[in-house]
Amino acid sequence: MADKPTSGEILGIPYNFERPSMGRMLSSYWQPGEGMLVEKPFGVGYTLNMANWRSWIVVLIAGALLWQQEQSESAPDTTDESDPVEVIVDDDE
Repeated sequence: MADKPTSGEILGIPYNFERPSMGRMLSSYWQPGEGMLVEKPFGVGYTLNMANWRSWIVVLIAGALLWQQEQSESAPDTTDESDPVEVIVDDDE
């Protein structure tokens, strides 16, 4: 029985299930001269290439959105849900 391949592509999406080494992990996230997305060192799909300036913009935007979400969750809610609500129903039809 043939061994299953540990790396390759399925429908154009790369996969790699080889045991990751520290060198391969570090070199996969820093590839000068490559695009913004590079193959993941372990698993399925792509990851950000931190040697590309566009990746840093994505990380900064994601960080800003997370910070904004944390700020909005920790802000006190000023609406009082115990106040009555007036509902107007128009039955003219």
